Order: sequence, then C-alpha cells, then structure tokens
Amino acid sequence: MVFAGTTGEAKGGWRHGRSGLPGAVRADDTPRAAAPYLVRGTPAFRRSVLAFFAAGLATFMVLYSIQALLPTLARVFATSPAGASLVLSSTTAALALSLPAVGLLSDRIGRRPVMLVSLGATSTLGLASAFAPTLPMLLAVRTLIGFALGGITAVAMAHLSEEVEPRSLGSAMGIYISGNTIGGLSGRLLVSVLEPWAGWHGALAAVGVVALAATAVFWRLLPPTRHFVPAARPLRALLRAIREQFADPVLARLFGLGAVLMGSFVTVYNYVGFRLTAPPYRWSSAAVGWIFLVYLVGTFSSSWMGRLADQRGRAPVLTAGLVLMLVGIALSLAAPVPLLVFGVAVFTFGFFGAHATASAWVGRRAQTATGLASSLYLLLYYLGSSAGGTTGGVLWSRLGWPGVTGMVAGLAGIGLLLARDLARRTGQAPGPG
Repeated sequence: MVFAGTTGEAKGGWRHGRSGLPGAVRADDTPRAAAPYLVRGTPAFRRSVLAFFAAGLATFMVLYSIQALLPTLARVFATSPAGASLVLSSTTAALALSLPAVGLLSDRIGRRPVMLVSLGATSTLGLASAFAPTLPMLLAVRTLIGFALGGITAVAMAHLSEEVEPRSLGSAMGIYISGNTIGGLSGRLLVSVLEPWAGWHGALAAVGVVALAATAVFWRLLPPTRHFVPAARPLRALLRAIREQFADPVLARLFGLGAVLMGSFVTVYNYVGFRLTAPPYRWSSAAVGWIFLVYLVGTFSSSWMGRLADQRGRAPVLTAGLVLMLVGIALSLAAPVPLLVFGVAVFTFGFFGAHATASAWVGRRAQTATGLASSLYLLLYYLGSSAGGTTGGVLWSRLGWPGVTGMVAGLAGIGLLLARDLARRTGQAPGPG
C-alpha cells in the first residue's frame, strides 16, 4: 500500500508507487531517478524470487504443518474433528485480521523490515508451539502465529507488484506461490514422518528449526527496494480507499474468489486425513502424510499457469483452474485409493493455478493502493479458510466425505460464476481458447 504525495494527501487520495514513469513517485510528486524494475532472467530477479521462495517455504511450513496432525490432536485432546481444526482456523482468522494493520505499518516503515520481523516471529512462535501442554495453550500460540504471519503474507504480494515489471509479474508471483506450495508440502510431510517416533511436540519443533533457517536465507538474498515510497495516511483516507477497491467490480469479484478458493482448498486437506484414518482405510498418521506429496503438482501449476495467464489472458486460465478443481473433487468420491488420490491431485493442480492467476490479477488491476488491494484479497482468502475449515468439519461429522465434497463443489461453482463475470467485464474469453 502506497500513499504517496503531499498533493495526494491534501486530497485524501491514494496513489500507487508505480506511475507512468519508469521510477516511483516522490512525496512531492516529482519523479524519482529512474530505477529498473526486476525483469525475468536477470540476477536481481533471481535473487529476489529465491528470497521469496524461502519466505513462502517458512511461512507455509509453520502455517500448515499442523494440518497433518489434526487426527492426532483430535485423539490426544479428546475433541471433535471440527474442534481439532480450530488450531488451523484460529491461525488463519488471526492472519486475516492482522492484514490491514500490517499493511499500514509497512507503508510507514517499509516492506523489508516488516517482512523480516514477521518471518522471524513466525518461525520462533512455530518452535514455541511444540511445547504447548494443552489444547487451549496450543490455540493461543497458534493465534499469535496468525498475527505474526500477516507481515510477510500481506506485504510480499505488494512488494512483488511494486518491484517486478508487469510482464514478469505472473512468473514472480508463481515462484513465490511455489515456495508456499513446497512449504505446505514439506511441513505436513515432515510432521507426519516424525510424529510416530518424536511425537507431535518433536515434529513441530523440527518445523520451527527449518523455518528459522529459511528466514536467514530470506534476510541474506532479498534485494533492496527501489519503488517503495513510505508514507502515513489518515484513517478517513484508508476507509475511502477500501470503498474504492470494492467499488471496482473486477477487484470485488477477485476478492470473493479468494474466499471461494481457499475455503474449498483448506476443507479438502483438513478432512482427507480423517477419511483415510477411518474405516475402511484405517491408515496411520504417517501414511496419511504421504498424500501431501500431491502438493508437488501445485508447485508446477502455479508457475506454469501464472506464465500462461500472462500470455493468454487471466480469465481463461482462472476458469480452467476452477474446472479442474470441480473435476478433481468429483473424482475424490471414488473409493479406490489411487483414484481418490488422483482426484485430490487434480483438485490441487487447479487450485494453485487459479490462486496464482487471481492474486497476480489483483496486483495488476489495482491502479491505486496496490498493497491495500492485495491485503483485501488475502483478508477474504484467509477468512474463507477459517470459515470453510470449520464448516467442513461439521459436514464431515454429519455426512462424511460426500458432505465435504458437496460443499467444495458448491464453492467451486460460485467461483466459476465469478470467473465468467470477470471474463465478461474485461472482454476476455471465459475459457481456454
């Protein structure tokens, strides 16, 4: 989020640091000396995206490693699947609520310090969560993790949108989301492998150590910012800017898509473990962890579909991703394990491609207050995660996997309607080709 310019402040306006000029805009509205944007293929671009890959790795290891432990936590703490899911839902809810405040802070003191403090606190708290003796204590630490996560989650997308040239943005965003994918995968897999012999405490401690190492990589590689202009803003201007973002029908629909996408995704991964540990499968928690290997398809799809969206248009690629989500969740209804896992993989491929496309679209669409637009997208994204994760637990307890898939299919259907409307409003074809 960039509020730039004495003139703009007098008017209560919001301005994006990337103007029509090669450089950013100073607070006095004079052009800054032209500074190059990050371009795919250059050393600076590679260092930056590697740094954000490490940040995504640490962030999503800490955030989602707990998901693989939900069946174990439900058993250890004698709670329901929906009750166990609160250790994740509380984190994503706190994360969502922290985004606006963290965005304001990053406008005042800069993107880099906010991201570094956020990532360091997240990794440290992730390590501390391993020593929680009770479920209420674990919920409290996980809530603090959610608030800490806001600094990297809210600012990373805004930083990339400001620093990367438009034709390379989809690729950069895709690589960052690939780091998220690998982090989500490795965190879940690591705790699944370690939990049988180290317990859930030891498994979470290992995640915290790895996340601290990734934080060090981020600190070492991240290039200095070139197109950020620090500024404060009155609350009235902030509220007006929020209204302006939602008044844009394209942005409003993209925000809604964030909630739809994450609400469906977290529901699938929260309860597929419960399905596989229940009859007739009766898998161990360690065996269930291996299903998260299908995350690898998300690593590919986020980068590939991000580039495809840059070339072919975002609406067609977004629609294709949602269709794949529907196909995948339908296939997961099958009883044979290979077909079930294949369905989850297809669903995952579609989700990460759609998310990479939608998040990059937000950054490109927002002509003013890009950071605010990114924060609003993520606010809805993580609120959707919290609501979907808990609601899915109720449906699982009452209706089993068919109830979960019905909810997810309904959300994906809503997403398709939003994507179709986006295609109409932006003059793009609603589907591939």
